[in-house]
Amino acid sequence: MKRPAKEFAVCIENAGNEASLILGKVYPVLVDARAAKDDLVRIIDESGEDYLFHKDQFVFVEFPQDARKRILALQNVR
Repeated sequence: MKRPAKEFAVCIENAGNEASLILGKVYPVLVDARAAKDDLVRIIDESGEDYLFHKDQFVFVEFPQDARKRILALQNVR
């Protein structure tokens, strides 16, 4: 699977999704080209499952390879 240009997203808006998203938390982003056409992004949320959220709820970030590996390990994501 191709990696997205920005593999991580920081939540900046969680209204209506308070149990699923924590403000300021870094979340892994999964590639979903179909969802992107509708301005949605697939995020692994607090439940550990991936769901679609509007892209405006996040700021997308890149991290160096070492930091990326550590973040994913902390969140038990591969």
